[in-house]
Order: sequence, then C-alpha cells, then structure tokens
Amino acid sequence: MSHILVTGANGFVGRVLSRGLLEAGHTVTGLVRRGGHLEPGVNEWVEPSADFAAIEAGWPASLAADCVVHLAARVHVMREVSADPEAAFHATNVEGTLRVARAASQHSVRRFVFVSSIKAVAEADNGRPLTEDDAPAPEDPYGRSKLVAEQALARYARETGMEVVIVRPPLVYGPGVRANFLRLMQGIGKGMPLPLGAAHGRRSLVYVENLADALMRCATDPGAAGQCFHVADTDALTVAELCRALGRHLRKPARLLPIPEEWLRLAGRLAGRSAQVDRLVGALQVDTARIRSVLNWTPPYSTDEGLAATARWYRTTQGGREC
Repeated sequence: MSHILVTGANGFVGRVLSRGLLEAGHTVTGLVRRGGHLEPGVNEWVEPSADFAAIEAGWPASLAADCVVHLAARVHVMREVSADPEAAFHATNVEGTLRVARAASQHSVRRFVFVSSIKAVAEADNGRPLTEDDAPAPEDPYGRSKLVAEQALARYARETGMEVVIVRPPLVYGPGVRANFLRLMQGIGKGMPLPLGAAHGRRSLVYVENLADALMRCATDPGAAGQCFHVADTDALTVAELCRALGRHLRKPARLLPIPEEWLRLAGRLAGRSAQVDRLVGALQVDTARIRSVLNWTPPYSTDEGLAATARWYRTTQGGREC
C-alpha cells in the first residue's frame, strides 16, 4: 500500500478521495490551510501560508509520501472580488502548484497527480467530444491558469523525472455540491419554471465518486505515469434531460419551458451573462477513451446513480420543505 498526500483533503472532492484511499488500505495525509473536516483516519497537516509559500520549510520530517494528489486550487469564482483575477488565479493555480511539486520532489515523492479542468482545453466541443490531443483554447482566467500549470508541470517532469499525471474533469457533482448545480436543484425543488426545455446541447459531467475512483487509479497504477486523462461519466445529458432526472429523484417534476436556445443566448448577451447561458445550453462532451484504454478504467457508478445520491443528499440536508 502507498502513502498518499492529498492537498485540499477537506474539500468536496478531497473528502471522497480520502475516504476511498483509506478503504483501499492506503495511508493518507491531508494538506489543508485550515484544520478540521477531514475524514476519520486522515493524518492532518495544516499549512496556512498563502499559495503554499512555506510548504518546503513546513514539510513534516516524518512524512514520506509516494504520491501527491493536488486538488487545492482557486476555482471558478461566482462573484469575483480580485482587482486582477488573472494574477490571482496564476498565483494559486500555477505558482502554488509548482511549489507543491518542487517540495514533493525534494522529499522523494515519486508521482504528482494534478487535478486540472476541461476548461483548460475549451468551453465547447465544436461538434465532437474533446480529446486530450485537442489544441487547448481556454477562455477565462481559471482555464488559462490550469493550462499554464499543466505545461509547467510537464517541463518540471522532464527536468526531474517526477511522474506527473494530468486529470481533466468536467463539472463535478455529488452530495455536497455547490454553485450552479446546487442552484439548479434549488430551482427544481421549489417548482420554479426553468427556460431549459429546448436546451439540446449535451454536456459531460462526472460524479464525485467516479472522479475519486479515477484519481486513485492515477495515483497508484504504473501505467498512468506521464499521461493526461479526461475523466467523465459514461452518459452526457442535455440540460433538459438532467433537469428531468433530478426532478424524478427529488420527487418534484421539473417544470421546463421550451424557450428556443437563440432566445436564451440573446437574453444572455443583453444581460451581460453570455458565458453563464452558454454553459447551460452549449455542448461540451469529453472523450474518455484514453483512460479506459490505458488504465482499463470505467466509472463504477452510472450517471443516474450519481444523480440519485445527490438528490438524496439535497432532500435530507438542503431541500427542507420544498422537496
């Protein structure tokens, strides 16, 4: 069994990954900025410095890890407060990531699994699922920072021999999900009419348990070394299909209005929210053939099972009276 260091181990994905690693018999150390909220059995390492500025000096003398799974990041910000978002994303997602990789390499860590994002490649699929070999064209500071971090890690791997694995998930959902996915469930749960009945673009998602399973494989399988993988559920649903499935599991049928997509896009432009509308109605499918072929990996849970688990969590912890 291996000793895995997980950054961001008390986050949405980090807790699920940590639990899976422990159940598989691995030792897990969680590197977090604030203590608490780790899975029972995870060794806690609190490093409060911004962007891992003090990680090298603070590396515990007793920590001998085999692999780092780097989840900690500055993610897509719903209400940006930074005066320079590009610099803020770069500081955390590029410079911070490289500090973790350098400290790990200096302490003989063999493998570094970097959780990037499909947004490092594109925001839309242009008619076919995105592959790992497509030319990247990120469109926002978050996606650009993830791409630059990928490229910097690739150079560092060539210089040092560290085994770097890049994982690019699309939107991650599951119990504990926040942001737009939670808002969608809230709207369905409250019976709000949603103008998404004619949204036909298919979008890949990944259930958090499926992503954690793939990350465990990337951390331990020799075949993952030096690879870049797209990871997603088997099914890619339209937003209308997603709403109907969620409504079924929430026990509150989704009320969908068949508003034409071009009307929605026009409304988005007029309201200055084109990017948000595009994420709702546009197509973004990812090709997962490489991880299936190289690691013989398939998602252990279906999309419907993932949505059912997410809806159960919402009904019991978030939904209250409306569900």
